[in-house]
Amino acid sequence: MTRRSALISRCHAVALCACLLTAGALPAFAHHSFAAYDKTKIVNLKGTVKSFQWVNPHVQILVYVEPPGGGAPETWVVETTSPGVLTRSGWVRSSLKPGDRVSVDLNPLRDGSHGGGLDKITLLETGQVLTVTFASEDQPDKP
Repeated sequence: MTRRSALISRCHAVALCACLLTAGALPAFAHHSFAAYDKTKIVNLKGTVKSFQWVNPHVQILVYVEPPGGGAPETWVVETTSPGVLTRSGWVRSSLKPGDRVSVDLNPLRDGSHGGGLDKITLLETGQVLTVTFASEDQPDKP
């Protein structure tokens, strides 16, 4: 094998490794899409926290909501961001507890099922409002 062909083979091997590493990261990028939520709408729900699941990759809040007109409570799944981002926004593992009465503003799921992405949640007993602040929102807009 000539020196030139060895160099070309090495370049091909490096390129193949780079492609494989990049392909492995694609599912992670796809996972963080919020396309399932209708960001043009905000729905307000009042209900009771069923559970507060402080887990990666996304913290979830399950809320019992009484439907308009009565009937059995419906369970809504409210998705937030990661525990790390919530911690930087002032949340703690005990920010919500089962039984807490809450008012939730969320971007509803596009398919109409009972769920959505959190905009803000208010603890009705204390009036405390919990939201999420992302680092990019903390920075002023640059011209």
